[in-house]
Amino acid sequence: MHYTGTIWRPPYEASSLLLEVTAGCSHHGCKFCTLYNDLPFKFKITNPEIIKADLKEAQKHMRLWKDNRVSRTFLTGANPFILKAPRLIELAGLIKQYFPENKTIGCFARITDITLKTDKELHALKTAGFDGLTIGIETGDDEALRFMNKGYDSAEILTQCKRLDNAGISYNFFYLVGICGAGKGVRGAKATAAICNRLNPKIIGANMLTVFSDSELYQEILKGNWHEETEIEKYEELKILVENLAIPVRFAALGASNIIQIQGELPDDKNKLTSLLDKIINDIGENELNNYRRNLRHL
Repeated sequence: MHYTGTIWRPPYEASSLLLEVTAGCSHHGCKFCTLYNDLPFKFKITNPEIIKADLKEAQKHMRLWKDNRVSRTFLTGANPFILKAPRLIELAGLIKQYFPENKTIGCFARITDITLKTDKELHALKTAGFDGLTIGIETGDDEALRFMNKGYDSAEILTQCKRLDNAGISYNFFYLVGICGAGKGVRGAKATAAICNRLNPKIIGANMLTVFSDSELYQEILKGNWHEETEIEKYEELKILVENLAIPVRFAALGASNIIQIQGELPDDKNKLTSLLDKIINDIGENELNNYRRNLRHL
């Protein structure tokens, strides 16, 4: 299989066939992000012949999947959904050719990738099997979105995800705890909950902002233009988010950036989740949480 650089996937895509169709990020401008800094280019589309070769190779190793069947494929890269709809539909047909029992196709997507598709194209992509997109909205706070150069605002999150709802394409969100900066986390959490409560994400995954020295955000900190939340503030922010979510959704904080893995179903597990967050805040404390963050070499 051909993979370029570090391959990132959500925890819930562990059993999916990982197929590289793009590498890098078409935006590559978020100040906090270092995920694709190991690549010598910004963004690249994989040669179709390489994709075919990878599908042939994967076909030879069917025993690696449950019941010797590939039922889901996850397209790797920061945002393969930027590809034009006809190309994505063509890829879906190719996957089906090698794996007839494949039912759905997921990938990371930017809000701006959805904007490029017409409503008709989104419906066609749903028919082709695209479902369960993972979108790093990061926050619903417009000030933070602007500062971090996400390339969209909260109104666009709402508009484009409603279009996915209308097309029947399900989606999951990533929320970045701490993105608003010191003293602003509660505002960011409430703004994010307000956006999510008007949409239908299946999963909201939370990751703790970890600032690495090769990020643009690190330079902003050195210049005094942005100040990081304490670790306690981050967990208090996360608690506010959980408390304010009013939709049925799976909530999970499972990545390496979280000192303790947290997951549950809202609203049923709201008390359990907030109690666990209180325990982290009161029993672990700032020093240990900060030590974990500073010694986290990579996500």
